[in-house]
Amino acid sequence: MIDKRLIREMKNYRQLFMTLIGLSLGTGVLVVLQADYLTKIIDGVFLGDLDLSAVYPWMCMLLVIMILRAIFVWLNEHFSHKLAVSIKSNLRERLAKQLLALGPVHISGEQSGELINLMVEGVENIEPYFAKFLPQLCTAALVPLLILGIVTPLDVTTALILLITAPLIPIFMILIGKMAERLNKRQWETLSRLSAHFLDVLQGLTTLKIFGRSVDQVRVIARMSNEFRDITLSVLKVAFVSALVLELVATISTALVAVTVGLRLLYYNLTFSQAFFLLLLAPEFYLPLRHLGTQFHAGMAGMSAAERIYKVLSKPVVKRDGNQKILPQDKICLEFKDVYFAYQEGQRTALKGFNLTISSGENVALVGASGAGKSTVANLLLGFVEAQSGEILINNERLDELDLSAWLEKVAYVPQSAHLFYGTVADNIRFGRKDAEQHELESAAVDAGAHDFIIGLPQGYNTLIGEGGHGLSGGEKRRIAIARAFLKDAPFLILDEATAGLDAKNENEIQSALDRLASGRTVLTIAHRLTTVYNADKIVVINQGRTAESGNHAELIGSKGLYYDLVTAYRGAE
Repeated sequence: MIDKRLIREMKNYRQLFMTLIGLSLGTGVLVVLQADYLTKIIDGVFLGDLDLSAVYPWMCMLLVIMILRAIFVWLNEHFSHKLAVSIKSNLRERLAKQLLALGPVHISGEQSGELINLMVEGVENIEPYFAKFLPQLCTAALVPLLILGIVTPLDVTTALILLITAPLIPIFMILIGKMAERLNKRQWETLSRLSAHFLDVLQGLTTLKIFGRSVDQVRVIARMSNEFRDITLSVLKVAFVSALVLELVATISTALVAVTVGLRLLYYNLTFSQAFFLLLLAPEFYLPLRHLGTQFHAGMAGMSAAERIYKVLSKPVVKRDGNQKILPQDKICLEFKDVYFAYQEGQRTALKGFNLTISSGENVALVGASGAGKSTVANLLLGFVEAQSGEILINNERLDELDLSAWLEKVAYVPQSAHLFYGTVADNIRFGRKDAEQHELESAAVDAGAHDFIIGLPQGYNTLIGEGGHGLSGGEKRRIAIARAFLKDAPFLILDEATAGLDAKNENEIQSALDRLASGRTVLTIAHRLTTVYNADKIVVINQGRTAESGNHAELIGSKGLYYDLVTAYRGAE
């Protein structure tokens, strides 16, 4: 139940944790003092014939102790929740940074719904571990030892009973915990699958409707919900059984102490004050252990979520040293030298000794069959992945030695499907440059051919658009993406088939905007539609991760090589 990774989370909160330990010890001392003063009062009144005035100071002291005990318990809960919230916030921030650092290539292999569930529900499950389980574990470790230290000099027999019976509670917790751990992991996995599947259903609702499968998905979600319900009930059953066992052990142990104390009191081996004091301390001895049992499953739930969280946090992220270079030039040339890269930990090779040279101001198109490695070239240039061997040079400087953020400031990227965020049209265009003035933003929109449709929206540039650009057509989304690139005004431009999936009118208009955008810049076009690359300065054909041939359109057609075959097949498919 002690997860070393979770314990290490407290290294920045040692003072707060030591405060919790101090409060636990203080609570233990107050428990003993409360039993002592209550014993004095009962013994003095019933056996010592003391009047109210004689026991009044003891009663006042008892009241103070009870109030202090309540305050200590409240402070313990307050600081434990403060510790939990601090660690939870830190963990969620690190998890978000890790996901952003891993980038879209790594994240594409994960289910979005599962990651969302991990960021929200998973991190929330960590809170009870620090807010409830861990503080109670400290109390259960300290208070019984303190009480045992007080009881031993008074009565060895009672001390032995406490010492022998106390380990039974942790033993039962461990035995039940093994079963609970498996169930908690299954519960978390089931919830993650349900979250991921439900998000998939929402995102693919159009497809489901078209193929008449929406009703089927209702049944699938119902089945998964029932599965989650059943596993949750199983977890609750184990929780109830463990609570019953722990309460039973604690009750029997307390009764055993009471019987032995009562017999020895009957035969005058103990005084009344000693016997009553021991009877008061016996339930307090087991109370922290019983409470630990009730928080046991909160700790298990936190550990199940932590397993997945640390799996994500442990994924390797490319880190660069602190002496990174910054390109001062606004003219960009680049070169790939014998570059190798493979996905899935080397199992799927994308580039095998790839070579490419792009001069400053040159418009180069990269073409090839699906899976040839075109997108990998863009991913390498954008820093989403790093070459496993070979060199990528930017203005004769190694890309892996450049400051990535500064390099990306010099790159504009227009993908095939640009993501638009929930917000205003202006906010989405300002992703190109967040401090842009309104007139600069509108100028970029005019260049992108987006201004006319934007001013026709209900609130113009201040019109709210939905997540993913909901409410806009495909061509309108594409124009906003191009407007971002115009606003950024970067010297190097990557175009990933920005005209794909559009009708002829929209394609011509957007191609004209892209031609304006490419003017005076170094351009790499990743082409799927070959008609968009005929006018490129140089066309590079990539095949199975290698450069197969290069030249302009006329040269490659004349050589009747792989490019000729691609164009012939493309024209035949039109």
